[in-house]
Amino acid sequence: MSAFKSWLNSTKSNLNDQMKKFKNKDFLEAIVAGCALVAAADGNISADEKQKMAGYIGRNEQLKVFDMSLVIARFNHYVENFEFDAIIGKQEALKAISKFKSKPEEGRLLIGVCSAIGSADGDFDPQEQAVVREIATVLGLNASEFGL
Repeated sequence: MSAFKSWLNSTKSNLNDQMKKFKNKDFLEAIVAGCALVAAADGNISADEKQKMAGYIGRNEQLKVFDMSLVIARFNHYVENFEFDAIIGKQEALKAISKFKSKPEEGRLLIGVCSAIGSADGDFDPQEQAVVREIATVLGLNASEFGL
């Protein structure tokens, strides 16, 4: 776990500049889809989790490059997909993320944001880690590169 924490700490310091570099609609979709996947890691997205995730997105310096009302609206869109059907929600989220399979720099940044969100409450639990590992696989990246 110390390799992950070390990687996460070094990644967090560079996220803001990198987010500005990749500010576009597809990347926004991938970021919020990843957030929804992490929130749904335990199979249930509670109202508290929605508020925590929306609060994190709204306060996070790296995500401020995007219009916050759009970020929250798109996050809610993905959450609603999960609430309708977990399999459909997961497929739709992974579809948005998979657009970055041939873009490893953006993929690494996406993993960094999802990991930061997963650990935002101080507990990056095994279910959240498994989701981030799956995102890495979809992106064609090796999860061990991130200490996962």
